[in-house]
Amino acid sequence: MSITDHAGSPVLVVDFGAQYAQLIARRVREAHVYSEIVPHTITAAEVESRRPAGLILSGGPKSVNIPGAPLLDPAVYDTGIPVLGICYGAQLVARQLGGSVDGSGAGEYGRTTLSVASDGPAPSVLFGAVPPSFDVWMSHFDAIIAPPAGFRTTASTGEAPVAALEDPARRIYGVQFHPEVVHTHGGQEILKAFLYEVCGCRPSWTMTSVIEAATEAIREQVGTERVICGLSGGVDSAVAAALVHKAIGDQLTCVFVDTGLLRAGEADQVEATFREQFNIDLVHVKAGDRFLGALDDIQDPERKRKIIGETFIRVFEEAASDLGDARFLVQGTLYPDIIESGTKDAAKIKSHHNVGGLPDDMQFELVEPLRSLFKDEVRAVGEELGLPEEIVWRQPFPGPGLAVRIVGTVTAERVAILQAADAIVTEEIRRAGLYRELWQSFAVLPVVHTVGVMGDERTYAHPIIIRAVTSDDAMTADWARLPYEVLERLASRIINEVPGVNRVAYDVTSKPPGTIEWE
Repeated sequence: MSITDHAGSPVLVVDFGAQYAQLIARRVREAHVYSEIVPHTITAAEVESRRPAGLILSGGPKSVNIPGAPLLDPAVYDTGIPVLGICYGAQLVARQLGGSVDGSGAGEYGRTTLSVASDGPAPSVLFGAVPPSFDVWMSHFDAIIAPPAGFRTTASTGEAPVAALEDPARRIYGVQFHPEVVHTHGGQEILKAFLYEVCGCRPSWTMTSVIEAATEAIREQVGTERVICGLSGGVDSAVAAALVHKAIGDQLTCVFVDTGLLRAGEADQVEATFREQFNIDLVHVKAGDRFLGALDDIQDPERKRKIIGETFIRVFEEAASDLGDARFLVQGTLYPDIIESGTKDAAKIKSHHNVGGLPDDMQFELVEPLRSLFKDEVRAVGEELGLPEEIVWRQPFPGPGLAVRIVGTVTAERVAILQAADAIVTEEIRRAGLYRELWQSFAVLPVVHTVGVMGDERTYAHPIIIRAVTSDDAMTADWARLPYEVLERLASRIINEVPGVNRVAYDVTSKPPGTIEWE
């Protein structure tokens, strides 16, 4: 049982390999309608079994005309479920239903002026809240040349004669542009028109409804049994713990595992916050030596994550035995964790320790009240639950901790170096008033040595990489343009205050092509 079982009829975003599929899903949720991402291989029968309010077909990098282009089960169009195709999705609607799609000879990339058709029996329901002409964001080479029978053209641009099309009787719509990106003026209003006017959705997906559904789902799942929660002190596990505690009270015991891979002073902060401030039953397990021993001579990041994931579970199993064999384990797993770890809906980017790193013989049944939420939604739930700002707005920290910020083998000495450097990064980012503006800011330690000069003597020591990014949901991210004076203070302090470091560099890679973490 989960939040999604109580979410009513979802809107399904069918992913054709678009970089914006997750963004479409988030925009739907911002309209207070629950959405999920599904693969383009979903069948009509599978669609109908989900009882969705509507389907949104995403864009994609391929041409609908090439052999092997991803298609939608044609029977979906006969289900009567409303469909909105975006970019590739609109071209697919046209091609599969008998229209014509061809290379236009002049693609459109970037901002373009769209003109809404003024003829016809009535204006398109999609464009009721936008002006007759407005700027949209295009990214296509092929173009719809002629709509299928029964469809009418509702908008055009200079290079796209059919920039929007619809068959209101069948409730099938398509737009060549991207309403989900901020560059399209009124894009969210267009999506709302589809959701509210075509699909008949109500804006009922709120954080209050999420909390109510989650507490009900948790009670249904665990009954009167004992539950333990893996508490890290980060926002995800904290909100998960708060939700479960709201649902079942003193049936919950939180287990905080000090892996030895945490940020400086983090163990003391977690204990003070959750034991003293929230009065939650908390068991503090000090297992630093055990984790470091398990990671001895391990360099491959996937192996690190799997080892850490399994070690976590073994420690929890032992704690559960001491607590009377608790059957359930609470985790702060999020929707992006599921997507990035690889499912039938998405290719694997990296295994999250709490998803792809779990052992097959795990004895627990998982309670994951946040697995359908993006990070910003988790923060909103935390605020609704009354969690303090320093917890809700704490920057994300990887479950495997500093092990995946040490690029190479993990040792106690390297952990100490990275803890000291990372503490300086956090202190200076807060001092500059940038902490809340950044999604994450942290230090990375590559296990290499560089030549330097200190006090007229040659040094051969580690570099530290500083990583700072802005993002809304961690699915995409841009490197932060930190002021030069902040970077100068960071470099000066780290080199002067952290033994074993003689060089500082700044990472200017966005996601994609990189990931936020280095491993």
